[in-house]
Amino acid sequence: MEPAEAKEATGSPSRTRREDFRATSDPALQEAGNGSNVKLLDYGELYELWERQQWLTQDLDFSQDRIDWHERISEDERFRRMYGLSSFFIGEQKVADELGPIMRAAPTEEQRIFLATQIVDEARHVRFFERFYSEVGVLEGTGDLTERLEMTSKHTNEAFEQLFDELLKSRVDRLAAEPEDRETLVEAITLYHMVIEGVLALTGQHFIIDYNTRQGTLPAFVEGFSNVARDEHRHIAFGVRFLTDMAAEDDRYREAIQRMLAEALPVANGVLDPPWPPEEDLVTEFGQTREETHAFAAQCLTRRLKVIGLEV
Repeated sequence: MEPAEAKEATGSPSRTRREDFRATSDPALQEAGNGSNVKLLDYGELYELWERQQWLTQDLDFSQDRIDWHERISEDERFRRMYGLSSFFIGEQKVADELGPIMRAAPTEEQRIFLATQIVDEARHVRFFERFYSEVGVLEGTGDLTERLEMTSKHTNEAFEQLFDELLKSRVDRLAAEPEDRETLVEAITLYHMVIEGVLALTGQHFIIDYNTRQGTLPAFVEGFSNVARDEHRHIAFGVRFLTDMAAEDDRYREAIQRMLAEALPVANGVLDPPWPPEEDLVTEFGQTREETHAFAAQCLTRRLKVIGLEV
């Protein structure tokens, strides 16, 4: 399914056609084309959009979700779902921790102000998963957030660790030491906004939300996760704007984007695939084939890169 044309199982318009989603100006939500017809928001407009799109994790009622998780979802399916859910829970915590040096290295005050809002968003996403895991009883017998994150990390794979703990952390550590290093900043935003959020997060959100909508399960999770997805589209819109500006400024920044994509995309492909062999898929844990997952991710990335003026 194409992101601009997807429909929910009920026949209602996909959330990606909702006005609040499309207000982010994420190119992946636009009609296919050469990218020249996409009007990107500037950094001040993105900040104002953040003010208008606030939501509260504490407003969500997970009582029906707990019933669904323990009474309607089988033990085998819960195990399979844990791969996708754990990648999000751990991933939100890791990007929240790593965003500070990226924010401080941004060259303009407007960029730094927007990135400060993104830190708030990532912290809220961690708390959303914390509430879901705790109140639904996803991991029984766990205590505080630190212990829950440690147990959840056992459900991720080696590619996930390589992407976050090696590729992302090395760039962020370099920025912490040398915030004026623009090429490293471009690499970090390419990895963070284009690959981690754009290729991995939004692809997973698309299929997880659609699957639960079709199954009629986890209503509070779907509501909260849809809010998370809307936040991610806004973050990615910032990344596309920043990388478009940098690519127009100097060819060495275009090369930095391409260099980072070449290094990160093969690793990201490994994160997209669940850890069990393809022959054991049920199609996958959320109802789509591996080929459909990769095709959706590739199409979204291609649309964004067209706007920047690059190709995969």
